[in-house]
Amino acid sequence: MKIVVAVAFVLILASLGSALVFLMKDKGKSNRTVRALAFRVGFSIALFILILVANHFGWIQPTGIR
Repeated sequence: MKIVVAVAFVLILASLGSALVFLMKDKGKSNRTVRALAFRVGFSIALFILILVANHFGWIQPTGIR
């Protein structure tokens, strides 16, 4: 489960980085930046839902605040 979460974080950061590159290259003339940011939001929502489902099925355990 840790590997899946780590891969999701890498995808989120890669999408954010590609949006920055597209923003600098295109200077707002194409929709590639918007599409990259939309993928980032999708990856973030998918990760959040995955964590909720994993908690529900007991694949991960909350540790609480110490």
